[in-house]
Amino acid sequence: MKRLFRKYHRTLAIILMLPLLLTVITGVGYSIFDAWLQQQETAEFLLKIHTMDILHLGKIYPLLNGLGLLGLLITGFTMTGLLRSQ
Repeated sequence: MKRLFRKYHRTLAIILMLPLLLTVITGVGYSIFDAWLQQQETAEFLLKIHTMDILHLGKIYPLLNGLGLLGLLITGFTMTGLLRSQ
């Protein structure tokens, strides 16, 4: 069972690496450009990328990111062995 979860976890991690990295970078960039540098145009552009509104995926992209992270959490947690019966 652990081997199966490891396989799913590895596959999910490879698939979600780019979207999650893009979300993190644009989220941090938005905070920096909006709050620290007061660059509203750049901050708004980063927000469109952050939510994938630039590709008209603004409604589904956060849901897919969340479901992917939930899958990674579940597979990662089950691999730890904390739920094993003694």
